[in-house]
Amino acid sequence: MTRDTAAVYTDPPPVRRRHSRDAKVVAPAPALRVPRAVRRLRRNAPMYAIQGLSELSTRLRELTGREIIDMNRVMELVQFAYQQQQLAKRGANYVVDDFGFDAEWTESFLPIFKALYRDYWRVETTGMEHVPSSGRALMVANHAGVLPWDATMIKTALFVGHPHPRHARALVASLFMGMPFLSWFLRRTGQTVGHPDDTRRLLERDQLVLVFPEGVRGTGKLYADRYKLRRFGRGGFVSTAIRAGAPIVPVSVVGAEEIYPMIAEVPALAKLIGVPYFPVTPFWPWLGPLGMIPLPSKWRIQFHEPVHVEVHPVEAADDQNLVMALSDEVRDTIQQGVYDNLKLRRGVFL
Repeated sequence: MTRDTAAVYTDPPPVRRRHSRDAKVVAPAPALRVPRAVRRLRRNAPMYAIQGLSELSTRLRELTGREIIDMNRVMELVQFAYQQQQLAKRGANYVVDDFGFDAEWTESFLPIFKALYRDYWRVETTGMEHVPSSGRALMVANHAGVLPWDATMIKTALFVGHPHPRHARALVASLFMGMPFLSWFLRRTGQTVGHPDDTRRLLERDQLVLVFPEGVRGTGKLYADRYKLRRFGRGGFVSTAIRAGAPIVPVSVVGAEEIYPMIAEVPALAKLIGVPYFPVTPFWPWLGPLGMIPLPSKWRIQFHEPVHVEVHPVEAADDQNLVMALSDEVRDTIQQGVYDNLKLRRGVFL
C-alpha cells in the first residue's frame, strides 16, 4: 500500500467523497454463440448413439446368428445414467427413514447390480417362495468373499426373482459404520449396525432383515477353509427373532468364496491399519486396484423353508438351551444347502 493510498483511508469522510470516482462497470465479453445445428446435435446425440448401436446390433445378429449386443442391457445402463441425473436434481428434497435409508436412490443402482447378478456371476436362485411377500422375517446366510458381495447379490435376488420385490436390510459390523463415505453409502442403501436393538426395530416395522452370524470370521476365511461355516456365536439372532415374532429364513450362498481366493493374511498389517484382516490373494496386493476386481465365479443362492421361531413365547428368548438348539438347526440347514449346491455346480466358473 502506497503513502497516497494510505492517506485515502485516513482522511475524514468529506475528503474521501471529494476524491472518489464512479466505478466503471465492466461488461463480460460476449460468449461465443453455438450454431443452432450444433446445439440440436448435442441435445440429440444420446438418441442418435442408441439408434446407431441398435442398427449395429441388428446387423451383427444377421451376420452371426447370435445376440452380440444386448440392447436390453444397453437400455438399462442408459436408464441408470438418466436416473442418476434426475436424482442429482432433487437437492435436499428426498425422503429417508430413521436409519438413513433412501429407497429411491438405492433402486437406481439396480441396473448395475442386475448386470452383475445375471451376466457376471450368472446367479441361479431357488426357494424364493420361502421368502414372505409381506411382513417381517429374519434371513440368515453364510458369509464369505473378503468383501460382502454376497449381501448385495441376496438383496438383488429379491428384486430379480421375487414375485413381490422387497428390500432387505442387511446388518453390518460397527467397524464399517465408522469408515468415511462407506458408512454413509451403507446407511443410504438400507444397511444398519448389527445390534439387537436395531434389528428388533426393523423387524417390528415388518421389514426383511439380513444377518450373517459368522461376521468377519466368515469373510476372512482362507481359501483352504472355503464353504466350512464358522460358529454362529451364542445365537443372538435367534433370541432377537423370538422377541420380534419373526420367522427365520436360512440362506445358502455358493460362489462368493472364489471371487477373492484368500491364500494368506497379514495380521500385523491389519492391526496397523485398523481392519479385521489384510487379505493376500493371487492378485491382491500385487496388482494394486486391479486386484480388487472380483473373479467371475458361478453363483447359486438357495432360500430354505422358514424356521418358525415365532411360535415360541417371548420368554423363550432367555432359554439358552433352546436358543442354541435353534441356532444349530439354522446353521446345519445352511451348511447342508451349501454342500447340495456345490454338487449342482459344474465348476467354479461354470
